[in-house]
Amino acid sequence: MCSPEEAALLQLEEVFSATLARISNRVLQPLLTAEPSDPQGRECLRLLQQLHGCAQQLWEVTERSLRALRERLRHPDAIGLESLLLLLEADHVLQVHMEYIESYTSCVVVQAFQKAAKQRSRYWRDQRKDLRQLLWGVSPKGSMGTALVQALRQPLTHHVQKYALLLLSLRDTIGECHPARELVVHAATLFGDLQSFMKQALDQAEATQALWHTLSSRLRDALCTPARRLLQDSQDVPVTVTPLRAERALLFDDVLVLLQGHSVHTFDLKLVWVDPEQDGCAVHLLTPEEEFFFGSKSPQDLVVWRHMVTQAVCQALRGKKDFPVLGAGLVSCETPTCRSGAYTFRAEGRLCQATYEGEWCRGRPHGKGTLKWPDGQNHVGSFCQGLEHGFGVCLVPQASEDKFDCYKCHWREGSMCGYGICEYGTGEEYKGYFQAGLRHGFGVLESTRQDPHPCKYTGHWERGQRSGYGIQEDGDRGERYIGMWQADQRHGPGLIVTQAGVCYQGTFQADKMVGPGTLLSEDDSLYEGTFTRDLTLLGKGKLTSYGFTLEGSFGSGAQRGLYTQGVLDMATLPPDPSSTCKRQLGLGAFPVESRWQGVYGPFRDFVRAGCPGDLQEALLGFHVQSLRESQEYLCCERTPLDDSVGRMEDILEEVAQHREPEALQQCLRKALSSSLHPLGKLLRTLMLTFQATYAGFGANKHLQGLAQEEVKQHARELWAAYRGLLQVALQRKGEAPEEEEDVETRNRQVHGLVLPLMLPSFYSELFTLYLLLHEREDRLYSQGIANLSLFPDIQLLEHLDVQNVLLRFLNFRHLWPREDLTLTTNQRHSLVSATECLQKIITTVDPREKQEALERTYEEIEATVSQALGQEHKLPMDDLLPLLIYVVSRARIQHLGAELHLTRDMMDPNHTGGRYDFLLTALESCYQHIQRDGRHASTAHRPGLQGALVARPPLDQA
Repeated sequence: MCSPEEAALLQLEEVFSATLARISNRVLQPLLTAEPSDPQGRECLRLLQQLHGCAQQLWEVTERSLRALRERLRHPDAIGLESLLLLLEADHVLQVHMEYIESYTSCVVVQAFQKAAKQRSRYWRDQRKDLRQLLWGVSPKGSMGTALVQALRQPLTHHVQKYALLLLSLRDTIGECHPARELVVHAATLFGDLQSFMKQALDQAEATQALWHTLSSRLRDALCTPARRLLQDSQDVPVTVTPLRAERALLFDDVLVLLQGHSVHTFDLKLVWVDPEQDGCAVHLLTPEEEFFFGSKSPQDLVVWRHMVTQAVCQALRGKKDFPVLGAGLVSCETPTCRSGAYTFRAEGRLCQATYEGEWCRGRPHGKGTLKWPDGQNHVGSFCQGLEHGFGVCLVPQASEDKFDCYKCHWREGSMCGYGICEYGTGEEYKGYFQAGLRHGFGVLESTRQDPHPCKYTGHWERGQRSGYGIQEDGDRGERYIGMWQADQRHGPGLIVTQAGVCYQGTFQADKMVGPGTLLSEDDSLYEGTFTRDLTLLGKGKLTSYGFTLEGSFGSGAQRGLYTQGVLDMATLPPDPSSTCKRQLGLGAFPVESRWQGVYGPFRDFVRAGCPGDLQEALLGFHVQSLRESQEYLCCERTPLDDSVGRMEDILEEVAQHREPEALQQCLRKALSSSLHPLGKLLRTLMLTFQATYAGFGANKHLQGLAQEEVKQHARELWAAYRGLLQVALQRKGEAPEEEEDVETRNRQVHGLVLPLMLPSFYSELFTLYLLLHEREDRLYSQGIANLSLFPDIQLLEHLDVQNVLLRFLNFRHLWPREDLTLTTNQRHSLVSATECLQKIITTVDPREKQEALERTYEEIEATVSQALGQEHKLPMDDLLPLLIYVVSRARIQHLGAELHLTRDMMDPNHTGGRYDFLLTALESCYQHIQRDGRHASTAHRPGLQGALVARPPLDQA
């Protein structure tokens, strides 16, 4: 059975549907036939067309509801109450009604009905009598515009009121357990709220329409928009405004307007903050460029204004009308402190005409945002209290060309500070640190390869200028400068290495060489004296080369070339060529501890600050993809931090948990291999400096000393960096810090733990320097190996007096007679194993592993001797040497001299005088012996190898 309320709803829907049809056909449709020529008329026509569309949608929904009601009444047993459109789609029905109300009130605000009626006044006079029945309560003598307003308002008001009453009655009629009860209660609540919403909307529209009549045409044109509604007027609730001294304050639903004489101050409510901390004597309002106070003699008036502004701001931020009334659903009585919005600055200053879009806090850009200037300059990134702060990307257009300078940097209080990458429109790129907007600290400035004068500087900066230790490569001149700088000029001790292999060491002042210096050419000729800028000999000096010494005054000219006046001495023996060849430059001139403080310093600052995660990128660098040089693609695409390696909390926790030797080694290996770990970032920066110094032009044998002490210093600094992280990790866990290490413990950790892990990163450039430095000795060594390889095994053993060694052990000549000298299978296998062990020193870059390979070689040689003697025996140096020479000759290790010297230089100082030192000394003696063999073979007086073997005296005569 259907209830009487359902039958009443059917009748209500039928009447309302018919009324809507008549309104659409006889009122709205004629209003749309006008063709206004003025902008206001066209705007009114647009609003009427919109209203006509909303009326059509409302009619369609009413018709659907009507059909559902008819079906329900026709088949009450088959179709349940919950199938009614009014209940099933109550939210949609409500939305259609609200859209109609909004469209209708917009027309009321701008008096669209009155203006449209005037355009067809004769038509409406003729239709007055016919429409009197439709236009309820209209006086025959009243204006037609007013009649139209009433015609569109009264049917809807009556309809909604009846809806609400019938739904409430239906709610009371059905039982608590009825399946449609929840739907009925919901619909009744919605249409009850719709009554309140409609009343408020109509009141606001009428108040807004009335306001426009009180303003001048200029103000009305500036402020009047169809969607704007007046919420509060200071003429109704008086307030004073300071310090602006506004004469009138108008609060709309989207803006706050202060009228001051002929001036109009408009403030977007989305960017208006009501200060909650202000006392009750005034209402403090904050905006992006202004802050002012509302005051009143009446505390109640202030409460009203505070309440209305707060509700209006919250509604504006939500982006839709509060339902059912303004402030409904407002949880807090305060405006949100943080929000998002856009604003164009007008006041004079660096932000004048700039538009900021992003996050705000209490009237200031705060959080992520974008700042754009009219000239094309853009800044995307983080802001704090109105200033660029944190990571940001800034594009600055160049005045003359369609190019941009792109700054991807960390900022502090409005200027670049911390690590950054700058790509300039000229093609140059800077990667390094800034302070107060200027390059400061360590950084790399590099031009493009296409530049007519390619140049690259790697080093320290101070206030935007190169200052301190730095490396500059001049591709145009084909040279590299290594040394000190001051005020963007070479100043102090320095080295120049040319592409031709010439090295200069001297003193620079104001970018020029001053005083005497040292020049070493590629053929190891040595000049000590004065030079020109292009390293031409000029002035007093001494030239020492193979076979002569020339001392005097040097000069050069276009016609004469290089000339000199002095004393040529061809009788005096020149210095030892090997000492000239191995002369090292720069040692002592640039203390290794102070060379790269700009790299170590930020890490120390990071640790000293307690390793805060928000400073990790600013102090240690970041990874950012290149940005396209276009505003359209202005964005910041940083590599996201992996949770397992990037978060500082996890890094410190891992450091604290892995302190045992084996676990510590794995922890350090993982850290140094990660480009996101602080230690990994530090290592990669050190690699960059090392390559900038010693790769390419810098691959010069006279720089080997600088390089090897630099690598060891880096290892010490990396260990100190780890110790710093450990102390912070322990402090965060509330544990006691570890005690200070002694020198011996530190050396053991640096050389035994850190150096092997980091050395592969530097090995290529470092080993190249060792190769160049020991090229002459390795050439002689290779010749000696070639000579010894001509001997068969037995003859080589005889040649090396191995049998005499064994005879001295046994004192029995008959044990191994010369004519029966052979090697057993086990002895051969043991010597082959020794050879294979020795060959492993070239398969690793770890000095400790090289020493261990040498130790295993020694053990295999001892095993061979013990087998021959039938008893265990420890070999002294004199007896080890011939057997080791045999093994080395068969191992055929290339560049053994470079391997030996690198291993010796990188050896743990704690091993000095120990077993590894002994074995390394033995291998060095073997290397020197083979060199002498090669040197003798290269002379014309040395007999052939076979002759040397025949000429050897018999064993019993030895």
